[in-house]
Amino acid sequence: MSSYLASFFLLFLIVVHPKSVQGQNENPPTWKAQVLANMEQRASHFIALSRRIWEIAEISFEEYQSSELIASELRAAGFQIKTNIGAMPTSFIASWGSGKPIIAILGEYDALPGLRQEAIPEKRPTGMLGTGHGCGHNLLGTAAAFAAITAKEFMKANSLGGTIRFYGCPAEENGSGKVHMSRAGAFADCDAALTWHPDDRNEPGMKTTLANEGAYFRFRGTAAHAARAPEKGRSALDAVMLMGHAVDMLREHVPSETRIHYYISNGGVSANIVPEFSEVRLTARHPDAPTLDAIWKRVVKCAEAGALATETKLEIEIIGALANVLPNDALARLSESNMRLVGGVRYTQAEREFAAKIQALLPQDGLPDLNSAAQVFPVQEGVTFWSTDVGDVSWQIPTGEIRAATFVPGVVPHTWQSTACSGMSIGQKGMLVAAKTIALTAIDLFQRPVLVGEARQSFEKRRAGRAYSSKLPPDAKPQLKPRAN
Repeated sequence: MSSYLASFFLLFLIVVHPKSVQGQNENPPTWKAQVLANMEQRASHFIALSRRIWEIAEISFEEYQSSELIASELRAAGFQIKTNIGAMPTSFIASWGSGKPIIAILGEYDALPGLRQEAIPEKRPTGMLGTGHGCGHNLLGTAAAFAAITAKEFMKANSLGGTIRFYGCPAEENGSGKVHMSRAGAFADCDAALTWHPDDRNEPGMKTTLANEGAYFRFRGTAAHAARAPEKGRSALDAVMLMGHAVDMLREHVPSETRIHYYISNGGVSANIVPEFSEVRLTARHPDAPTLDAIWKRVVKCAEAGALATETKLEIEIIGALANVLPNDALARLSESNMRLVGGVRYTQAEREFAAKIQALLPQDGLPDLNSAAQVFPVQEGVTFWSTDVGDVSWQIPTGEIRAATFVPGVVPHTWQSTACSGMSIGQKGMLVAAKTIALTAIDLFQRPVLVGEARQSFEKRRAGRAYSSKLPPDAKPQLKPRAN
């Protein structure tokens, strides 16, 4: 009886006093209030799931436990599971229902190298040790699964036609997982896709991202004794250094939105041996793919110049290429409406103290107010200066991507601070904002097919006749590593 009364009271708050629960001034339709109340009741289970995946923190293409944890939730909810999509063992598609529309919800669960961190507001352990969820994909995949299960249950209870799918997408970080899934035809029959990403603010998605291309540049020279016979050597490391210098000079002569970054992944084995092999990993980015093509050709010339000057041989292996995100006006407006019903993230006193300690370690110039996590920012166009393989999906089908405040305002992804937030209540609250928003948006699409048509119209208008083509070479394979026993 106490559980029943608690549910009734929560529903009463949402319907009669939405501001007290959602931080907004508008009343949701009754069915949306019920969905939100049901999700709130089940939130603790999915919070625990996100924490478990945060603790595992598996790197790209090695997310065996993480993918199975999410797949098991969907399987238990009645979804049919198909695995090994695009020749990736940690990818899967979970489906429920039949017929049109087919709505995809995209989930990720890979972690990053070197970002191991405890869920506390100070760097621990010190140093770059182990893997960590510095991009919050433990939250991303869990919220997406929660939304898919919620949409399925609503469809079943209300006899709605159509198909809900969850896409378990591995290797978003440095692996182009969705590109390989696309080549396997995974998204070909979908009518729309919904997804989200952790951030330090709540924002419906209308921003594009950076297209990117990444490769290993490998130089092969001739080894020699660095003191006795240096003239007999041809230094592969010298080639890398010259390439790097040329790229740094190039930065002055590319469009201002361009990003080029690299690291030397192999620089030799000993100071007294002229390095016969050296390798650099480089990524170039720009919001416009054709512009990036021209920039990439110049980067390749920098590498060729290094090889020419040092009499070494150059090999280039393209390992990643991502399209920029194609925004969708209709899905952004629909998501904004639902996010405003859900509301933002409100901190407890303990969370405010955690957040204040995190912010004290950040640059203070332009630091957002903590209360901004409770806001829902309006739809606005622009560029988000990162890249995602969601971009490749967005050029094939209408795609809506939202942002939710899982990080303390001012914290950026790929840091120890974002890893800490992803493992505690601040990140988990933002995860629930995303899950609820996506669930309501998916159900809207099933209940009102006209919205699916509007999303398609927005897609065609934005695409403007341009065809999608991946820059990843046709013979490129997922960079899988042998599985440890």
